[in-house]
Amino acid sequence: MDSSSSNSGPRPTFFERLSSLLLREPEDREQLIQLLHSAFERNLLDADALSITEGALSASETSVRDVMVPRAQMDTIDVDDPLGEIVAQVIQAAHSRFPVHDGNRDNVIGILLAKDLLRMQTEEDFSLRDWLRPAVFIPESKRLNVLLREFRVSRNHMAVVVDEYGGVAGLVTIEDVLEQIVGDIEDEYDFDEAEDNIRLDQSGRYRVKAQTEIADFNEAFSCALEAEDVDTIGGLILNHLGRVPKRNEAIELGGFRFRVLRADSRRLYTLLVETLLPESGGASAE
Repeated sequence: MDSSSSNSGPRPTFFERLSSLLLREPEDREQLIQLLHSAFERNLLDADALSITEGALSASETSVRDVMVPRAQMDTIDVDDPLGEIVAQVIQAAHSRFPVHDGNRDNVIGILLAKDLLRMQTEEDFSLRDWLRPAVFIPESKRLNVLLREFRVSRNHMAVVVDEYGGVAGLVTIEDVLEQIVGDIEDEYDFDEAEDNIRLDQSGRYRVKAQTEIADFNEAFSCALEAEDVDTIGGLILNHLGRVPKRNEAIELGGFRFRVLRADSRRLYTLLVETLLPESGGASAE
């Protein structure tokens, strides 16, 4: 009899391997993350499952201020605007919900659902106040896992973020929270499958694929980023950090802020790009 066959028993099942891995009870969050990465390396978890699990864990450590749309980038409506102007603004912004104020942007009096405009036929006797939904106000320091639970219980999809003085600091939606856990969510198209590598989004910021050639990025942004031994923006960031950045991590480089929208433990996929300086030409990332 072949000795190798006599010593080989039945192969452990998926659940037996997973149980064996998790029997080593982690003592803190770092050890838990190490176990998850070990499970990924053993093919017990795929890249998406690992990324989502890490996102769920980080939600309890991420505050609303880290993911909110800042006040300066909010699309708001004045309650006294005529119906025609409101419709034009809603069509241009293409959002489903809009904070409404009474002339003072710090005094949000309610939320307008874009679908409610379908029932507004004429300007006669029009009063936007009659169509407003209650606004939810939350502090900047609220944790995302707490906010997600509140969204689920109240069935709200948007909250107005206020600072310590009661002024409006920004807004956050349930989509903003979910994107921190499951990754970037596209409403109308999958940017990863789109042909173009650089796209202006509705907030006025640019989404850039990590595979974008540095030369193409320089041409699009009129800058002069460069790095040795790499050809892409993703490669430039990896070369600068010496590691793969995590989702929502921000990297300031060459006059730009690159925020990671999608990445897994091995690869960088999508970036949100903002200009830090009026002119970033001549910057070098070596």
